[in-house]
Amino acid sequence: MPDLNEILNRIKDILSADVGNRKVFDKDVAEALDINQLTYATMKSRNKIPYKEVLEFCAKKKISINWLIFNQVVQSIQSETEKFERIHYFRDIYASAGGGALNYEEESESLLLDEEMVNHLGGRSVIKNIQALNVIGDSMEPTLNDGDIVFLDRVSKNPNRNGVYIVSTPGGLFIKRLQLKTDGMVALVSDNEAYSDELVNIENIEVLGKVVGAMSNKI
Repeated sequence: MPDLNEILNRIKDILSADVGNRKVFDKDVAEALDINQLTYATMKSRNKIPYKEVLEFCAKKKISINWLIFNQVVQSIQSETEKFERIHYFRDIYASAGGGALNYEEESESLLLDEEMVNHLGGRSVIKNIQALNVIGDSMEPTLNDGDIVFLDRVSKNPNRNGVYIVSTPGGLFIKRLQLKTDGMVALVSDNEAYSDELVNIENIEVLGKVVGAMSNKI
């Protein structure tokens, strides 16, 4: 399992260029990750890695996730070479796994993925179709959790295939399994058995793509 202290030390190395000659303190790291200092202290004591915040930090600084988490060294931590692929990460868009949340503030950040992650998501031939956004709600647990970051293939839109899809409906943006009905309706199916299926008319939804990967913000 990745070591939190090593990750935090690498973040301090990155921040040292911003603070000049003075020492980088824990409060600087907490601020850079946009985490409350009390939460940061608790996180350190429990060795709990804040994956979502780390991913957003990598997007802002244009550095490799694998370098920061696993210390897989690149020639320069801020270099953008052919070894990496970019995708759009929409940090302000949420696909609801429970209540129909919707946010169309589509300002994306660049997220750098190394070769291992690119292959996991389908390879370089499809990576241009991949985007990342967030999950809100608990109806897809245990498959996906509230706060997870999911990778969406915008080309794979065939709901006849098994898998989890993101769909736009009159009620908002949902992340669900889809079941086509013979009467022209579509069932939005949750993995959490506490939630009932929701039926919508197929003419009232747009399949935005298939979820091909996820990154959890929980250990």
